[in-house]
Amino acid sequence: MFNDDDEPTLGEVLDQLEDAGGADHVTINQIIAGFGDRSLAPILLVPAMITATPISGIPGVPTLAGIIVGLIVVQMLMGRDTLWLPQAVARRGVSTERMAKAVSFLRKPVAWLDRVMKPRMTWLARRPWTYAALLTCLAIALATPVMEFLPFVATVAAVAIGMFAAGILMRDGLVILIGYGVTGIVVAAAWQFT
Repeated sequence: MFNDDDEPTLGEVLDQLEDAGGADHVTINQIIAGFGDRSLAPILLVPAMITATPISGIPGVPTLAGIIVGLIVVQMLMGRDTLWLPQAVARRGVSTERMAKAVSFLRKPVAWLDRVMKPRMTWLARRPWTYAALLTCLAIALATPVMEFLPFVATVAAVAIGMFAAGILMRDGLVILIGYGVTGIVVAAAWQFT
């Protein structure tokens, strides 16, 4: 569990992913339980981080992540502080070994982001501006089932969601702007494949 006084770093979110679950399997419920009663921004990072790794190559994972992102975003837009997920979704998971590989894959880029991120252009990380970022995440989540069939597009879309979530979490408006830029790349790539 995290210290309740402040938001976790991106590295601490990865630590929570690594520590979740049992010996063989980690479920979404176990991951969410590790965050306790916190804001939903660090939880929004979880499906984005997972889908930005080779785990996204498993059929159905990007779609499941899109469903979870959609549920989280809708609840953030409603102003909820805690997350509700249907048990059919919350019981899904991956092997602990795959999760460990995904976390290992993310360690270096996340450590770099933790070093460079800082509060700046904070107005973009506050309401009402966060609504635009969250609605963009929702649009990406709704399109994820289609993107799953386009090579690498779902992974890049996950990076965009991760940028929005990290920017909101760390109050870094520049990272939120980068999220919009990555979203533009997703739209352009999807357009090329259609």
